[in-house]
Amino acid sequence: MASSMDVPADRRAVRAALRAAGVADGHYRIEGVHEPAPTPPDFLFLRQAPDGAWETGAYERGAHHVISRHPAEAAACAHLFRLLT
Repeated sequence: MASSMDVPADRRAVRAALRAAGVADGHYRIEGVHEPAPTPPDFLFLRQAPDGAWETGAYERGAHHVISRHPAEAAACAHLFRLLT
């Protein structure tokens, strides 16, 4: 299990950690950092909501489904990392 020191704290760090862990690029989308094109049919995402909160969720069948909302980017990055590893 990863220690808190190993948990990525921002979008660029979580992208690097996911690549290092061998997670396929098409399995996730990180707003402003990793936006695969063409858009995969299904993926997990990390994005900032209009109210400033951070959201993690799943994109399936053409719709975004929010799994969790986080007050800080670091918490959202940690959640996405846990979901994918």
